[in-house]
Amino acid sequence: MKRSNLSIYILLAFCVMQGCGKSFLEKKPLGLANEELLATKSGVDAVLIGAYSLLDGVGSGYTFTSSASNWIYGSVASDDAYKGSDVGDQAQITTIERYVSQPDIAAFNEKWITVYDGVSRANDVLKLIKKTTDMTEAEVAQATAEARFLRAWYHFEAKKMWNMVPYVDDNVTDFINLPNDKDIWPMIEADLQFAVDNLSATKKDVGRASQWTAKAVLAKVHMFQQDYEAARPLLDDIINNGPFELVSNFHDNFKVATENNIESILEVQMSVGDGGSGQNGFWGDNLNFPYGSGPGGCCGFFQPSQNLVNAFKTDESGLPLLDNFNDVDVKNDEGLASSDPFEPYTGNLDPRLDWTVGRRGIPFLNWGIHPGRNWIRDQSFAGPYTFKKFFAANGDNAGAESPRANSNNYRALRYADVLLMRAEIAVEDGDLTSALDLVNQIRRRAANEVVTKDDGTPAATYVIREYPSFPSQDYARKAVRFERRLELALEGHRFFDLVRWHVAAETLNTYLEKEKQKRTYLQGASFTAGKNEYFPIPQAQIDIMGADVLKQNQ
Repeated sequence: MKRSNLSIYILLAFCVMQGCGKSFLEKKPLGLANEELLATKSGVDAVLIGAYSLLDGVGSGYTFTSSASNWIYGSVASDDAYKGSDVGDQAQITTIERYVSQPDIAAFNEKWITVYDGVSRANDVLKLIKKTTDMTEAEVAQATAEARFLRAWYHFEAKKMWNMVPYVDDNVTDFINLPNDKDIWPMIEADLQFAVDNLSATKKDVGRASQWTAKAVLAKVHMFQQDYEAARPLLDDIINNGPFELVSNFHDNFKVATENNIESILEVQMSVGDGGSGQNGFWGDNLNFPYGSGPGGCCGFFQPSQNLVNAFKTDESGLPLLDNFNDVDVKNDEGLASSDPFEPYTGNLDPRLDWTVGRRGIPFLNWGIHPGRNWIRDQSFAGPYTFKKFFAANGDNAGAESPRANSNNYRALRYADVLLMRAEIAVEDGDLTSALDLVNQIRRRAANEVVTKDDGTPAATYVIREYPSFPSQDYARKAVRFERRLELALEGHRFFDLVRWHVAAETLNTYLEKEKQKRTYLQGASFTAGKNEYFPIPQAQIDIMGADVLKQNQ
């Protein structure tokens, strides 16, 4: 699993070819950090930072297939987005989007290697701590808790993707023979509970985990199991006693200038102009830039779906169209050249749409008015919209090593997510008053800031208001889940939410029925219940470990 092992194998192969003597193997390689050098407080922290660094999903040498944002697996695999670009570019993602269970495509293997490399790095920290003598008891507890938090996070990523996966702790010496025959939720929970019990309440650095971070992730782990009894007290503690609150403006969650704010619970740090190759700059999403003359000049992937755009319509009362939002499309410019006249949709819209999606005639942050087709690689293939949510404003990436190196952090978990999870529980408890209040907190904030033209007027007809009531539990459940889609759109959560709600097949087949009329490559696609909720375990890993050890998903 470790790239350091690969270096050893290369050295051994070189010896075979060159006839090295045994004495060569007894010499410590120059330039490599060994445990004797690292078994100090500063060494442990350096290795721990290395474990944190893989949160962006790029450190293992892969990029878009293992991105922290899960834009492929959480968004493109859902009803939120299309692969984008054109038909031939990265066709493996189209396979995923069509729910074809093909275990030999590279994307699954690259994601697997990345999350288990993260596990390995966390375990390296734990092993090193046992050999360190210059750390206080409190420092040992803190470093151990951070490492176990990270180990839980990486295993959580694997669990969401493949369900039955191996759990690797710091005592495992033979990963190759470690089967995936146990449900690893209890192990993930144990790591997170240790983190809750031992992490400091405040973060040592902005990118690290605190006790509150661990509580939020543990609550989310319980939500994935529909264990509301366990999640409820954690969420209540965070809401009533934690350091978080909603920032005033929705878009402050996606700006470089307002990174690591009071709403951020777990934020993956990105940077540019640091002397590297640009891979510290949200490189996992480096394909998701407007095409051609657009900012970044590449590559036109991750295009929002028409279904998602339609979800942001509101009625005369400023409420979502929960049942019929997709009956009529928001007007778009598909089929029109950028030079052709076009007037954007004039109906009522939730203002979060234009902070989330780039569409023609609307300002694209401070890059100017979105011109439509000139920024789209192939409208007929993947529609007229571009990704916008984590896009940096013009000037924020000064000194970047690449025009596609984005210094905007990825907010992996934010307080709005916590409020919406608690609203879910309130609905299931029959406490519709609390659910209403929690959802309305989100909607109240959404109304605070709208996209404006140069003259300061709203760029579209933005109408959003709070729900006056939840008349029934079924209505409340639908409203809470719909609000979660609007608030967290294109943040990599949607597919996993549909799976944990047990509505993936129903929702995605309804989505495909209409979308295949627009996107011809989706014709024949369907989601099979009991099969497509989890992705196929990479065939490459089964080949390495053996089919008798690593069992394929049904």
